[in-house]
Amino acid sequence: MSTSSLEGIFPYLVTPTEPSGKVKENVLADLVEYLISKGVHGLTPLGSTGEGTYLPIESRFQVAQVVVDVTASRIPVVACVNSITTTEAIKEARQMEAIGVDGIVIVLPTYFPLGQREIIAHFRSVAVAVNCPVVLYSNPKFSNWDFTIAMLRELSQVPNIKYIKDASGNMGKLLTIMNALGPKIKVFSASADIPLFVLMMGGVGWMAGPACLIPEYCVKLYDLARGKKWEQALRLQKEIWAFNEVFQKYSLAACVKTGLEIQGFPVGKPLAPQSQLDSSAIREIEELLTKFDTSRVK
Repeated sequence: MSTSSLEGIFPYLVTPTEPSGKVKENVLADLVEYLISKGVHGLTPLGSTGEGTYLPIESRFQVAQVVVDVTASRIPVVACVNSITTTEAIKEARQMEAIGVDGIVIVLPTYFPLGQREIIAHFRSVAVAVNCPVVLYSNPKFSNWDFTIAMLRELSQVPNIKYIKDASGNMGKLLTIMNALGPKIKVFSASADIPLFVLMMGGVGWMAGPACLIPEYCVKLYDLARGKKWEQALRLQKEIWAFNEVFQKYSLAACVKTGLEIQGFPVGKPLAPQSQLDSSAIREIEELLTKFDTSRVK
């Protein structure tokens, strides 16, 4: 798979699990095939939707291997690296590359506060340890740090750091990144963003959970944006935005897993300490899915 350019719709895959936490490889394989059949442009396992930080390292590698094997180079696989220490993140990134992923998203979960130099050193160290393209990730709503433009400018000097997924929901910041660093660092929309607006500003795609549930609609949104059919795209974006609103109310992984269960994928419950959605939330997702044609052919 050529990785000269990553672009388009990249669903953040859930990790199907048994109550014991064991990965359901067959269900994951089924989900991968389904999403590819719907025209997605890439797959991103082990992110927040995939509960990557909750999984033991062996399970992360297992998930990546299944996704790489089933995808069979038809579309890029860009796996998240979730280790909290730089040493372990380097090991994880190298193993992901050895498994055969086409790129990595570097996630930095934190506990103790970190300064800018420490954050830069972490991302640089992990990026230079591999040869594949790297997507930087930041989510200041759930961490105690964020990238500044100066930090991104310094990291953009690393040859394989080519993308960022900024989950701040700050559209002005995304435009500033594009103005200051494009095309050295290209922008993927996150669930917190309005993906159409990110694409209008020059973003290259959307990495997010809703694409697991309504992949064909997300692909259509991307195609309309690429074709500059803005009125049609805006109408579709307004419909899709209902998923973002629901995801902001409840746990992301629980929402996507619930939606997939409704659609016939036995992906299981979110991993503890996360809890299953209550009956009213499940009904809300059911009602939302009825507005979209989510039928699938096995």
